[in-house]
Amino acid sequence: MERGMSELLRIDELSAGYGEAVVLHGVSLALGEGQTLALLGRNGTGKTTLINTLAGATRQHGGSIALGGAALHRLSSHQRAAAGIGWVPQERNIFKSLSVHENLTAVARPGPWTPQRVYEMFPRLAERQRNLGTQLSGGEQQMLAVGRALVLNPRLLLLDEPLEGLAPIIVEELLRAIRRITQDEGLAAIIVEQHPQAILAISDEAVVLDHGTVVHADRAAALRAQPEVLERLLGVSR
Repeated sequence: MERGMSELLRIDELSAGYGEAVVLHGVSLALGEGQTLALLGRNGTGKTTLINTLAGATRQHGGSIALGGAALHRLSSHQRAAAGIGWVPQERNIFKSLSVHENLTAVARPGPWTPQRVYEMFPRLAERQRNLGTQLSGGEQQMLAVGRALVLNPRLLLLDEPLEGLAPIIVEELLRAIRRITQDEGLAAIIVEQHPQAILAISDEAVVLDHGTVVHADRAAALRAQPEVLERLLGVSR
């Protein structure tokens, strides 16, 4: 986090998991207002668990989470949404039996992000306002899931593998939208992704998890410029 930047999120010595199983061990990190964090790591290293823990969907065993200085870890998942967490899980969590427009208006909270602005960013959704969630392609469902998180007008957007399994043209569209939301609009975000280069290009900071602990933290640009380090940490080639 840059000097002089006000802190939005602070995680201290976080341990969490599912039931008695502890997946995250002593994770600490900080994120400034308006910053984007790329959360990287091989499969099964705890990335989704960390996102789910921020959203309130796991069992926390220790440590603390503060959003804007307020203790997030004491709140239910519903209260966390009200406190400013916008969560797009892998399952997308859209209402399949509601139309696109109903999906957006059902959860909207006052603020700059309105259903209309979501339609401007995702013209495909504008064309399908009356379609039910079940009638959308995977890419359109992902756009709707991002739109639903935005109309909550969150302080922090959590995106769990937003590009997974989507056609290249949709990936490009989503990356453009995420860049606009974060860089142009200044919304802070944590993005989990298997393909690091695409996300590092639009992120400020990067953290690599392994076995539920932080094994590397750096500026995203610095990590992107060191493919050999990425390969060692993630086992990926360019």
